[in-house]
Amino acid sequence: MGKDDPPPIAAGGGGGADRGAFAFISKGWREVRDSATSDLRLMRARADSVRARADRELEHLLASASALAPSLPPVAAGAPIAEVEFVRNRIQPKIQELRRQYSSRGAPSSPADGGGWPPAPGATSLRVDLSGIAAIRNAIVAAERDGGAEGWSVARWKGDRGEEQRGKEWEVVRMIRSGLKEFERRSLSSDMFAGFRGRGEFVEKFKLSLKSLNKDYRESKEVPPLDLTEILAYLVQQSGPFLDQLGIRRDLCDKLVEMLYSKRNGRLMYHSPSEDRNLAENITEELDLRIARVLESTGYHTDEGFWNDPAKYKISDNRRHVAIVTTASLPWMTGTAINPLFRAAYLARSVKQKVTLVVPWLSKSDQELVYPNNITFSSPEEQETYIRNWLQERLGFEADFKISFYPGKFSKERRSIIPAGDTSQFISSKEADIAILEEPEHLNWYHHGKRWTDKFNHVIGVVHTNYLEYIKREKNGAIQSFLVKHINNWVTRAYCHKVLRLSAATQDLPRSVVCNVHGVNPKFLNIGEKIEADRERGQKVFSKGAYFLGKMVWAKGYRELIDLLSKHKKDLEGFKIDVYGNGEDSEAVQTAARKCDLSINFFRGKDHADDSLHGYKVFINPSVSDVLCTATAEALAMGKFVVCADHPSNEFFKSFPNCLTYKTSEEFVARVKEAMASEPQSLTPEQRYNLSWEAATERFMEYSELDKVLNNTNGHPGRGGKRNKVRKIPLLPKLSDVVDGGLAFAHHCLTGNEILRLATGAIPGTRDYDKQQCMDLNLLPPQVQHPVYGW
Repeated sequence: MGKDDPPPIAAGGGGGADRGAFAFISKGWREVRDSATSDLRLMRARADSVRARADRELEHLLASASALAPSLPPVAAGAPIAEVEFVRNRIQPKIQELRRQYSSRGAPSSPADGGGWPPAPGATSLRVDLSGIAAIRNAIVAAERDGGAEGWSVARWKGDRGEEQRGKEWEVVRMIRSGLKEFERRSLSSDMFAGFRGRGEFVEKFKLSLKSLNKDYRESKEVPPLDLTEILAYLVQQSGPFLDQLGIRRDLCDKLVEMLYSKRNGRLMYHSPSEDRNLAENITEELDLRIARVLESTGYHTDEGFWNDPAKYKISDNRRHVAIVTTASLPWMTGTAINPLFRAAYLARSVKQKVTLVVPWLSKSDQELVYPNNITFSSPEEQETYIRNWLQERLGFEADFKISFYPGKFSKERRSIIPAGDTSQFISSKEADIAILEEPEHLNWYHHGKRWTDKFNHVIGVVHTNYLEYIKREKNGAIQSFLVKHINNWVTRAYCHKVLRLSAATQDLPRSVVCNVHGVNPKFLNIGEKIEADRERGQKVFSKGAYFLGKMVWAKGYRELIDLLSKHKKDLEGFKIDVYGNGEDSEAVQTAARKCDLSINFFRGKDHADDSLHGYKVFINPSVSDVLCTATAEALAMGKFVVCADHPSNEFFKSFPNCLTYKTSEEFVARVKEAMASEPQSLTPEQRYNLSWEAATERFMEYSELDKVLNNTNGHPGRGGKRNKVRKIPLLPKLSDVVDGGLAFAHHCLTGNEILRLATGAIPGTRDYDKQQCMDLNLLPPQVQHPVYGW
């Protein structure tokens, strides 16, 4: 561009290189100098701001001291008035004189004039004059020497403070004196910067002294930072959702967290064997508290999690609301129809809560497929009357709870009822407090609506069915069961706070515990008592042999029953069994029994409490797909023998003497012969109580933590107790909460796509309820309730 290039540097010449190096060093020095200058300016600006605030606080102190003297009562005014007069007459003039001296040298005289005491820009040789400070110090010492206890002590200061204040030095004067001494010590240097620094530190210390007068001010304690092992332990603990989805067992995660946390700061912790049971829970609490304290020391605070909905039910009448949502209803005689009904009745006996039972409503065409004996209903009110009459015949008290219906459709392939639309919308927001989801995975497979844990304060899931065992029997069962296992993990983690599994035969789900929370219909216990009374009078109570009762589908144990009887036909020669049941596989089951030439008599399904069934002595249940067979519990309550497999689903019944379990087919034969040749033992009162719904309700309240929730009157369950004290400390949103919210959001998006719903086996049109269901339940059409606006 018309400019000559610089001459090249000759090889071996040093002049050009020296000049280049010098320019480089000079440029670097200028940059460092400019940066340091800007930093100093910033520091001075901040110091000016701090000094200005210190001036305002000092003036406020002096003004307060001046205003205090006239307001003191005559009796108690002796010592305080002397102190106030000293501050006003001796200290304030000295401080004003000190300001005038600095103002005469170029500094502003007050914060209003320019920001406090710093020297003016032109005052380059300003030195600190300590005469004013020395005068203040001498005045304080002289006043303390002359006044003694009357000048600086509050020994005679009477009133609300009491006699324990006697002999203590006035805190304000002591802090001022210590601050002045520190100021004088640091101001020995005569150069300008040292004087500036000395004044700055004095002001800072004086400000801290003033802040310490506030009763609410507390000095924060030193909290050591987190070390690497603590961070890793917390990450592993919070990564539980990911590890669980990958199939890694929770006990392995707990062991890893324990190992990492016990080695923090290079220290290895040892625990006694007696502490091993609660070790994982204790470590979790300690780690949460440790993280919370570190975050508290930084000043970070969050009230709610990332996905939480602040709009929650609040208690208005000191009574909680419990909504029990189930997947079946009477007259379908299945466990998910009967057990939630009894749970609602027994929970409603307490005055602490109101109960609503939410059951599916089926159209006429589906009712004909599901309900036995051609029973159908033309309206929900008619079905509700049937349900209440059936329950009233079996209870000894009036069940005061509400029944609500949600639209559902029957799936022939899955042989179950699938909800249509958003089930949660059929519980009003005024009653959305506690939700009990009977079969939570079933209810939420295709749930496209509001998240349960957002609408309700506490959500409990009760797992009834071993779906994985059923699916394994179908075509491509291994692949399907693998997918369903992870989907069940997904939906229960996203929609439940606590999960109860009736037995260990079910899938191990997140936040789950194993406990039988089902009881026996009181009618069966009454039948058992009657049979026992007849036996004591010498009557023959069991005139029949063995029977089996259950829905006639292969998965209910019919395949196992036919295989056992056909394999040991000779060993059980002359043995006959009566089978009662209806179902989709009725024809196939009867055909298989005839082909094997088995002595099985088939009858239509009956209520287990029917009089015609009382005379049977032995109930045989070879099913290994059940979670907790209700018919087994009912047979035990009636005083019968029960022959069942040694399986986790029967673990609860093994403590009863009339329960005979077997592991092999040979043991099955031996147990059947033993039962047919002997008489059942009488149940003890304790055994009868363990089978009752009163005991089941107590177990439910304990294991679901519902008793703690009901006793929490804040309307926010899950925030009391030992662990929840930690959550009151400022804490980051828990990673598990964020993951659960993300899983719920992803599930909501996927279930909103009709193509994906159909690909996973959903019934067409179940994302919303149809026109017929709107008419039956008096609902507005979905497009009216959830309009889509557009141009």
